[in-house]
Amino acid sequence: MSNNVSIVTTEKLLTAQAVGAKLSLSKRAVFRMRSAGLICAPLKVGQGAVRWRQSDVERWISMGCCSKSEFEARREAENVRQ
Repeated sequence: MSNNVSIVTTEKLLTAQAVGAKLSLSKRAVFRMRSAGLICAPLKVGQGAVRWRQSDVERWISMGCCSKSEFEARREAENVRQ
């Protein structure tokens, strides 16, 4: 018998407008930052729709709003240490 265990976590997902509000930026500015690789990557949640994990946005801000590639490298390094 297989003993598969699923762990479900609930995490708040933020719209571009909500991310913009945290950063005092417009929704459009958030999408421009995304296109330029200046913000952490969002999740695709549907056709043409994206959301950012609240924990990623908060961690990105705590890291000094680094580039997407630097954020992902730091996040990966933190995950390896844990």
